[in-house]
Amino acid sequence: MDSNSLKYGIFSFIIPGLGQYLNNDKQKGLGLFGAAILLHIFIWFFMNNPLGSVLQTAYHLYAGYDAYKNY
Repeated sequence: MDSNSLKYGIFSFIIPGLGQYLNNDKQKGLGLFGAAILLHIFIWFFMNNPLGSVLQTAYHLYAGYDAYKNY
């Protein structure tokens, strides 16, 4: 396990797409970041309940795992 892969995974967990962006996969990073913004807006207005929180956490976990495994 490389320390950069763990670092990029943590960055992308905190801000989805940041780890991919720093890993020179800029298009995927921007796409994940844009999708996270839309997901958070959708959940804020339509699903402001525990299920929305679970979906947000799952998306952040996916983004972090994707950055970790693709480094």
